[in-house]
Amino acid sequence: MVATAARTQDWWQEKVHTLSLHARVTLLAAVAVGLAVAIVSVAAYMTVRQQMYQNLDDSLTNRVAAAAQKGVLTNLENLQNVSSDALGLSDIRVGMIGADGKSFGAANSPVPPMGPDEIAIAQTQGDEASLRTVGVRNGGTHFRVVAVPAHYCPLDVNCRTNPELIQPAALVVAQSLEPIDRTLHNLGVVLWAFGLIGVIGAALAGNAIARSGLRPLARLTGAAEHVAQTEDLKPIPVSGSDEISRLARAFNAMLAALARSQDRQRRLVGDAGHELRTPLTSVRTNLDLLAQADRRGGLRPEDRRQLLDDVRAQMDELTTLIGDLTELARDTPQVRNAELIELSNVVEDAVIKVRRRAPGLEWDVQLTPFPVWGDERLLGRAVTNLLDNAAKYSVPEGATPRTDGRPSGRVTVRLLDGVLTVTDSGPGIAEADLPHVFERFYRSSEARGRPGSGLGLAIVKHAAEQHGGMIYARNVPGAGAQFTLWLPHAATQTR
Repeated sequence: MVATAARTQDWWQEKVHTLSLHARVTLLAAVAVGLAVAIVSVAAYMTVRQQMYQNLDDSLTNRVAAAAQKGVLTNLENLQNVSSDALGLSDIRVGMIGADGKSFGAANSPVPPMGPDEIAIAQTQGDEASLRTVGVRNGGTHFRVVAVPAHYCPLDVNCRTNPELIQPAALVVAQSLEPIDRTLHNLGVVLWAFGLIGVIGAALAGNAIARSGLRPLARLTGAAEHVAQTEDLKPIPVSGSDEISRLARAFNAMLAALARSQDRQRRLVGDAGHELRTPLTSVRTNLDLLAQADRRGGLRPEDRRQLLDDVRAQMDELTTLIGDLTELARDTPQVRNAELIELSNVVEDAVIKVRRRAPGLEWDVQLTPFPVWGDERLLGRAVTNLLDNAAKYSVPEGATPRTDGRPSGRVTVRLLDGVLTVTDSGPGIAEADLPHVFERFYRSSEARGRPGSGLGLAIVKHAAEQHGGMIYARNVPGAGAQFTLWLPHAATQTR
């Protein structure tokens, strides 16, 4: 049985899961109303049945007990000579049974059903009555039989002078249950009919509600299918404030985010193609020149060395550009696999790295510990880019290393309470260029003659946003440009 029930449940779940949402809502409404109607109908039927039987039992018991006390029906002459019609008991059978099992009935009336229960009442002469149902309901004789203790005087005996001859007995009354059965049958038919009508009405109402409620969802599904087929990311119109409207607004927000991501990708690809074209063209030109020179007998050693140095510089620039493009192409909304990082250690490692590449600069570094949650590689790349940018602009363009050992520029680095400031000693940033320095591939007029891809500061901004921080630039009077990077403390960051 358990295995059969499990298989039935699995089959039912499989069938339900194959239905559409419309059909599920309709089925759910019909089943819910059906269960409610069934429970109410059963409760009403059982309550009415119990109440009718209780009223009948109380009535019979009281009437039979009163008849036994008055002694009218316990007198055998009265019982056998007076018909039940005369007593107004046409639907009732009256009889009496002695302790020895001998029974007596009313004139012109069948004897009520009597058996061991009634004999036991006659023998025990207790205070309680006997109640039982005899017969088959809706299939024949169906009676409710009541027996109460009584006494009778045998015929042809004078019990007044010989009271010891009075015999113990039980007065038995059986009333037909046909009216109650008919009432309960009619009640059952009415409950079934109204229950069926309620289930059908619930199914129709559920179908209408599902059709009306799922219409916005159908439009949303159509819009999603249209986007999948045409890649048209136009938002869909939304009205209302229900759950479907919220879903539509979330869908529109997703479309807007996807459109922004596609736009960024297009701009990145377009800008990358433009920026890659220049170093690739330069490398190809130099290689073609080298090949032509080799066919003509070769270049002078110093010219060949200069040409190879130029190719190597172009390849270094191309490598840096490809690395920057790879970093920006990730376009992840937040840092993944974050770990607890000591920001001062990241800045110190970056200073050591950049100082090797710019030995002619003076470095003024002050760092205080500051823990953050984040990606150590990305933060290190961002800090290195800031320091590289400061080192590049701290040395005047076209300047040669000083021979007296004095530094040709100064870079000031401060890390206090999660605020990293990097200040160079260069000419600063033009006011027209300040709002654009963090844009991808943006190169100011002063920077066009210097090496770089125009992506370094864009990577710094990208890293700051991914870690929940911010970056901004300004000019410092008497110095050069100052870049300020702020990151939240690890205790306030969400992992």
